[in-house]
Amino acid sequence: MSAKKTALTVLSTALLLPALVAAPAYAVTPPPTPTPTPSSDDKGGKPPVKAPAPPPKMSGIGGSLLGQPGPQVNLMPGAPALPTNLTGRSWIVADAETGEVLAAQNAHWRLPPASTLKMLFADTVLPTLPKDQVHKVSQQELSGMGAGSSLVGVKEDQEYTVHDLWLGVFLRSGNDAVHVLSAMNGGVEKTVKDMQAHAEELQALDTHVISPDGYDAPDQVSSAYDLTLIARSGLQKKDFREYAATASAKFPGEQRPGQPRDSFEIQNTNRLMTGAGGISPYKGIAGVKNGNTTMAGSTFTGVAQRGDKKLVVTVMNPSAGGVNSVYEETATLFDWGFAAVGKVKPVGELVPPKSADTSSHGSPAQSHENNTSAAAGEEGGGGLGTALGIAGAVVAVLAAGAFLVNRRWPRGRQARGGDPS
Repeated sequence: MSAKKTALTVLSTALLLPALVAAPAYAVTPPPTPTPTPSSDDKGGKPPVKAPAPPPKMSGIGGSLLGQPGPQVNLMPGAPALPTNLTGRSWIVADAETGEVLAAQNAHWRLPPASTLKMLFADTVLPTLPKDQVHKVSQQELSGMGAGSSLVGVKEDQEYTVHDLWLGVFLRSGNDAVHVLSAMNGGVEKTVKDMQAHAEELQALDTHVISPDGYDAPDQVSSAYDLTLIARSGLQKKDFREYAATASAKFPGEQRPGQPRDSFEIQNTNRLMTGAGGISPYKGIAGVKNGNTTMAGSTFTGVAQRGDKKLVVTVMNPSAGGVNSVYEETATLFDWGFAAVGKVKPVGELVPPKSADTSSHGSPAQSHENNTSAAAGEEGGGGLGTALGIAGAVVAVLAAGAFLVNRRWPRGRQARGGDPS
C-alpha cells in the first residue's frame, strides 16, 4: 500500500545564537489560580478538575528558577513585558535551537498531559517501525481504550501502513491508531516501559507514563518543561516533523471485496495550523501537538519560526476563553517570545539527553534514530527550502521535513540541572 500524499506546512533551518547580557533575575507576581472551564477539543467535554496551587518548590532540572512557583523572566532594557492575560497553570517559552528558556511559569509542575503525551509515544516508537510496513488490525488491538477516546477510524480486519497510522496519531489524536502501533511495538505494557525509559534518557523526569495515548489515568503526569523537552527531541526526526506539520491527509476507509478501497479526509486538530474553530492560523507554525481531557483541561505544545528565530511554547490548562484559550495563549507567548529574543536573560535551559555528547559546544548528539548517519546527511546540509507559514486558511505545501531543529546540543551551563544564571 503506497503512502498517502499529505499537505504540509514546514519551515527552513537556521541557528540562532543571540548575544545576552547579564541582568538580575526577578519573578513576576503570579496571577490568582483561575477557575477551569469546560473544553472538548480532543476527548470529552466536562470541566477539568480544579487543581491545587503549584508546589512551593519543584525540580531544578534546567535551572533553579524553573523550580520556583509563578512566572519567571529576566527582562533587559528594551524587552517587552510579559503578557498579563495568561491563565495557563503552567507554560514555557524556549528557543528551539539553543534550548534557552526565555520565560516560564511553574515549568516543572507535574500535571496531567492529555494527548500531548503522544509526542513522547511518537519520539519513542517512530524509529522502530518502517513507515511502509503493512499491518492487519485485530479486534484485540482496539480493546482497552478509555471511554470517549478520540479516534481516527481504524477498523479491525483492515490493513494499514505504519504511515497511515502515524497520520491518525498526529492529525486526529487517534487512540485507536496509538493502540495498534503499540501492539506492533510489542504491546501496550512494553510501550509504556519504553516511553518511560526514553523520558528518563531525555531527562524529562517530571513525566510518569501510565498509558501511551495520554488518556486520563491516576498518576499519569508530565510538565510544561518535559513536554517542551520531548517536542525538541522529536523535531530532530524527519518523520516526526513531517507528521507534526501535516495539516490534512487522506485516511484509508474500509476495503470491500471487488471494489477499490475508499478513503476519507482527516484534518489536524491543531487549530493554530488549520484555523479551525474561529482561531486565526499562526504564521510560521510547524506543529506540534494538542490535547484535552477532563483531568488535564487543554494542553498544547507548538513550534514556530519567524525570520531566523525558532521558538517552542507549551501551555497547560488555561481557564479563560473556553476551547480556544490554549491556542490564543500559545500565540500570545509566541508573539512575546519573538519580540523578546536577545532582550532577556534566560531563566534556564532545555537540558540535553543523558547520552548526548556535550564535551564541546555544538558537538553532535545521539539522535535515537535508525540510520543516523544517513539522516544527518539528508537533513544537515543547506538548501532545505524556503520557510513558509500559514496565511489565512491556506496551508503552504512544501517538501517534507524542511523545518529542522539543529541536530547539535549546546554544552549547557549545568547539563544535569542547577541554575544557569
